[in-house]
Amino acid sequence: MDKEIRICVIGPGAIGGVTAGLLTREGYDVRLVTKHPKLAEKISSSGIVVAGHCGDFTVPVPSVATPEELDGIFDYVLIATKAGSLVDAARGILHFIDENSRVVSMQNGICEEMLAEVVGEERTIGCVVGWGGTMHEPGKVEMTSGGEFILGNWNRRKDSELEKLAGILGHIIETRTTDEILPELYSKMIINACITTLGAVCGLYLGEMLARKRVRNLFIEIIREAIEVAKAMDLTIAPAASGKLDFYSFLRPGLLSGVKRHLTIRVIGIKYRRLKSSSLQSLERGRKTEVDNYNGYIAAKGREFKVATPVNDRLTSMVREIEEGKRAITPGNFREISL
Repeated sequence: MDKEIRICVIGPGAIGGVTAGLLTREGYDVRLVTKHPKLAEKISSSGIVVAGHCGDFTVPVPSVATPEELDGIFDYVLIATKAGSLVDAARGILHFIDENSRVVSMQNGICEEMLAEVVGEERTIGCVVGWGGTMHEPGKVEMTSGGEFILGNWNRRKDSELEKLAGILGHIIETRTTDEILPELYSKMIINACITTLGAVCGLYLGEMLARKRVRNLFIEIIREAIEVAKAMDLTIAPAASGKLDFYSFLRPGLLSGVKRHLTIRVIGIKYRRLKSSSLQSLERGRKTEVDNYNGYIAAKGREFKVATPVNDRLTSMVREIEEGKRAITPGNFREISL
């Protein structure tokens, strides 16, 4: 391990907090950007509290409130903010990276295009975060489930820098690399477009939501539209859920295919019945969601490639209306979406 490697993590939430804490514990030179001065002081002196799948520990992480307080050049910048804050975060670290630095998007959805516009494609790395985390309170985070990281250069094949980063993140959880990150990002985005957005619209836990036939039909239509858009983009989507859900097999026609689709969705609902949509939690806190990077992305690419996406269009507009206070969160919203 090269302990001279300098790593900046932007965002002290579940993903950023766990990442910063574990890399610091492993001996890497880490700086954490928190946005809040008091939190930066607390984590720097008393430490960040990490628990869950990765073990329980507390470790002080040198932290600052804003990127302007950083110094020197960083080898890797891991941006673990919400999607809406990505561009500002990327602009904030431009003075602290050079031509050899790499900047990683750890957001849900597909944000790498926006990141590349700021830092350049040659420095942009996409990352699928395939493990769960939650922030119980500022400075106290938990890795709630295992999984993996998937890394890929944006619009470029793998190189030695990508493999080096994979080795570093492998101290956190299993990490693999790919020559094509977009199919992996798109795959996870579809799951978020189904589970996260539908939960935000209705306010139900996943188990109760997926027990409803109409919701399962919407779930299927979100996937169907997303795959049609991907076909128009000449993109073959990777399986989701660690390879357990192949979208093409899921949509394949057949005598009992409809029954199998509904059964698959019901099993998901039963297994994760107490899961609460992260977008719903954002709305309950009065914050914006990332719907533009889920269903909104599918809808935008649909318009670009002349593919109809009525269900994703409607869900996107509904969530925006909820954000603006023009619509209530209720299961009744589903009756307004045509199938």
